[in-house]
Amino acid sequence: MSAAHAGAAVDARQAGQRVDEVLDRLAATGDREACAAAEELVRVLMEFYGAGLARITGLLGESGLAPLLDDELVASLLALHDLHPEDVGVRIGRALDGVGEPVELLGFDAASGVLRLRVAASGGCGCGSQAGSPGVPQSVADALASFAPEVTSVEVESAAPAPALLQIGTRPQAPARVR
Repeated sequence: MSAAHAGAAVDARQAGQRVDEVLDRLAATGDREACAAAEELVRVLMEFYGAGLARITGLLGESGLAPLLDDELVASLLALHDLHPEDVGVRIGRALDGVGEPVELLGFDAASGVLRLRVAASGGCGCGSQAGSPGVPQSVADALASFAPEVTSVEVESAAPAPALLQIGTRPQAPARVR
């Protein structure tokens, strides 16, 4: 593989979506044999690359992996193959800490894959970008897909709006008396 190709940015989420799209296109042809062969090919390649990654992680050990865990692609591959040394809670925290969005973790149900978040109300005028938006910020979704693919859906609560600020000033001046 060339150095230029190896350094190219690869989005794990997009790659997974492309695989699904190709498999869907094959399924649309109605050729069940071709579909089964393609799905088997994906499984075999996943097993092959997973075995290679397992060997690499074994040779590096946990301390050797530590500098790689902040890389979204590496973290995604390790989690996908169940080789990531950090548990899902730590990885969810890592994903949320790295996005810079004001979100609060409310809980994660490992059995269902549902993550519950609260989107913090933005300061200032109270008209933050999340106002009226029930969805999770894209940066949060992308980070979760990379660091914690176990999260299959996100339920978002909006934070209660900040209380209105009262302007406190000096007492109004009494009108000047005319003599």
